[in-house]
Amino acid sequence: MKKKNEYIIITITIIFSIIIGIISNDIIIGSLILSTGILCAYYASLGKRINYILGFINYILMAYVSLKNNLYGMVCFYTFIFAPLQIRGFISWNKKLDDNKNVKVRGFTLKNSILITILCILSSLILGYLLSLIPKQQLSLLDATSNCINLCGVILMILRFRESWWIWLINNIIDLIIWIIIFINNGNNSFMMLLTSIAYLLINIYGIIKWNIKAKEELK
Repeated sequence: MKKKNEYIIITITIIFSIIIGIISNDIIIGSLILSTGILCAYYASLGKRINYILGFINYILMAYVSLKNNLYGMVCFYTFIFAPLQIRGFISWNKKLDDNKNVKVRGFTLKNSILITILCILSSLILGYLLSLIPKQQLSLLDATSNCINLCGVILMILRFRESWWIWLINNIIDLIIWIIIFINNGNNSFMMLLTSIAYLLINIYGIIKWNIKAKEELK
């Protein structure tokens, strides 16, 4: 039954992405970004390693679109940090699978939460200032904040912490704001990036629910 549901979700995602790609005249890059983004988040919520393969493809494509929209912080993070981390994540998860080939979930303390919050704020401010020095850079602070929070979420996901989903929820909201602004200003491939951000937000909420349930089951 689970396999059947999985195939249904894959089919619906691909068909939906192609239809939106045709409507928005962004059939190749846009459809691939939307489909790999949705399926990456979906498989991550299930604790499946394949999410890292899809994530690698998705980050490379998003780096390309970010470059076309002068979001240089995202270009650097997607290309040189997030994409390579997908390889690291796949290897790490491969060593921590349960009998059902799903990853084992972890959780952390309030002290960890406070430390991560401080690090995200400081790194966002510093990177935001540095990005503002680049000619034609858009939305420096939002770009920086999105990347710093996303990086934190990626690392925590690799380490199998369920709190990564809460951090990504914040990042999803910031990304949504960024691409709404870019879309309003008629940015390149912005419509598909906007839809991807909305899809990420919805699946992120699903991921929070799934990983909390999984964590409770593993503590029994």
